[in-house]
Amino acid sequence: MSTRGGTLQAPAAARAEGGERSRSRLPLVVYVLALGTFLMGTTEFVVAGLLPEIAGDLQVSVAQAGLLITVFAVGMIVGAPLMAMLTLRLPSRLTLMIALGIFAAGHVIVALGSSFALLLAARFLTALATGAFWAVANVVASRTVGPAASSRALGVVGAGAMLANVVGVPLGAFAGQLMGWRGPFWALAVLGAAATALIARHVPREGRGGEAVSIRSELSALRSGRLWLVLAACATTTGGVISTYTYISPLLTGRAHLAAGLVPLILAGFGIGALAGFLAGGRLGDKRPYLTTIVAPVVTTVLLMAICLLSGQAALTTALVVLLGLFGLGANPVLIALGVRFAGEAPTLGSALTVSAFNLGTAIGSWFAGRALDSPLGATGPAVIGTVIAALTLIPTIVIALIQRRRTASTVVAGGLERTAEG
Repeated sequence: MSTRGGTLQAPAAARAEGGERSRSRLPLVVYVLALGTFLMGTTEFVVAGLLPEIAGDLQVSVAQAGLLITVFAVGMIVGAPLMAMLTLRLPSRLTLMIALGIFAAGHVIVALGSSFALLLAARFLTALATGAFWAVANVVASRTVGPAASSRALGVVGAGAMLANVVGVPLGAFAGQLMGWRGPFWALAVLGAAATALIARHVPREGRGGEAVSIRSELSALRSGRLWLVLAACATTTGGVISTYTYISPLLTGRAHLAAGLVPLILAGFGIGALAGFLAGGRLGDKRPYLTTIVAPVVTTVLLMAICLLSGQAALTTALVVLLGLFGLGANPVLIALGVRFAGEAPTLGSALTVSAFNLGTAIGSWFAGRALDSPLGATGPAVIGTVIAALTLIPTIVIALIQRRRTASTVVAGGLERTAEG
């Protein structure tokens, strides 16, 4: 009997182990969506490495050419919630395919365009498509894996954009030197079309809540106080880090006295750290979401403060910048997952608003950092601004954690009273 029992139990154990392995692996569609965010992240920042060539070809100043980055950020802020509402009744897969199609078309227009005004319009159109793709991709990834692994899946999707800073943007700048500045835009158009085919094949056929979905029901999510707290945290955690990162080059060369040729390597180190932090934050967020959203900004604030105080030491500053990448954006996938959850019956709008909040924080933080750079604080000014903004993240994240603790306690008490009444 014992031998027979062993033979019966072994296959069951093997099946259970196999089930655990299958649950531990994310489905392929998550990585397909990450490919999409990789393209989106690349196009957002690749222009920075091509500004002199674009300016010279179109006969505008470099500062004017920089508007191609600004208009994209504005398009992301406006486009994510706007496109989420306009495509409300469309199936998720169709929305993603349309967004990538517009993405590819926008890059063709830029690659062919000779008018600066036309390029600005095409960049804005591309940003609208990017916002729509990102918002819906987050919801599709979250729904595909379920609540138990949503933060990890969103970490992988967001890591595509982090990887763009490490691989996509440098490759785009290098290709621009070899092929001219229009070459990277042709490449992104072709890759966008290829990604559309992958989306069509791997994203499951499903809608977004059926025909009953309406703009009014989506807007009901705006009544969620916890959602607004998440959005505030999205803006401050990203604004604190990116405002410092945007002006890190003057700090490294002016204060740490590093050679200009070493700056790209340090920025790559930041990008690698951000990629690892995004993935690690997603994994930790599935187990301890509220703790993750508190610890990450605490460490980030300490790192930024250390950069302010120790920026005269080259080796130490380099290490701090890499660590800033590791911890600075680690809470972002958790915040996206919480935004989707707290939006209730409007997950796509919740996701879209987190995308807007990230970009709004970046825009505002970078503006203040630029003013600080011209202040008596000099090269350390952006890091000072970043420290203050990052510290502000603790206000909404601690409030969210306290609200959740009170809700959990109320549920436990109510459950105990109900069992007592039944007894």
